[in-house]
Amino acid sequence: MMFTHPDGNPILNLDDDESWRLLEGTKHGRLVVIVAGEPDIFPVNYAVGGRRLYIRTAPGNKLAELTINSKVLFEADGILSDEAWSVVLRGNARVLDKAADIAEAEALGLKPWFPR
Repeated sequence: MMFTHPDGNPILNLDDDESWRLLEGTKHGRLVVIVAGEPDIFPVNYAVGGRRLYIRTAPGNKLAELTINSKVLFEADGILSDEAWSVVLRGNARVLDKAADIAEAEALGLKPWFPR
């Protein structure tokens, strides 16, 4: 994806469709959660399904904190020839616990970084 920069401005605000297309084209990003009252950032792999972001993670600080405070930030970025992009999402995370939701996420092919 190459970007058109009106008026030669090097900074371009992406619309929602462009942002989701970019997110669909990469699989790694950073998840920001609040742990013990302080922001913390974790590298994660993810998949996009519709306009939802699915992150697979093992039990630990990320997952424990999400049960207390669901507010998160997510950032992914990339470099395309001589251009760079960054997409930031702000929202609420939740743990998938219904079989249908889990099956939908698994159908996206999201695999853990580290084999069990």
